[in-house]
Amino acid sequence: MADGTNWWHSTKDYVNDLKLEMRRVTWPNRKQVEGTTAVVIFSVFAFATYFFMVDFVLQRGVAGVLKFFSK
Repeated sequence: MADGTNWWHSTKDYVNDLKLEMRRVTWPNRKQVEGTTAVVIFSVFAFATYFFMVDFVLQRGVAGVLKFFSK
């Protein structure tokens, strides 16, 4: 039964350490969360636009090359 109690004590120690560490965490305030969320949303749309344009240009380029060589 030593393995069962060892597992229990290890888990209990882990949870206690986790609680202690979570008390030390500095959580962002609402303004910081809103600011970083806005940056993430803007970045997602900026990258989506960029990749759309790159895909469009490459699509047209490949189509043009295929059309040129298929004549």
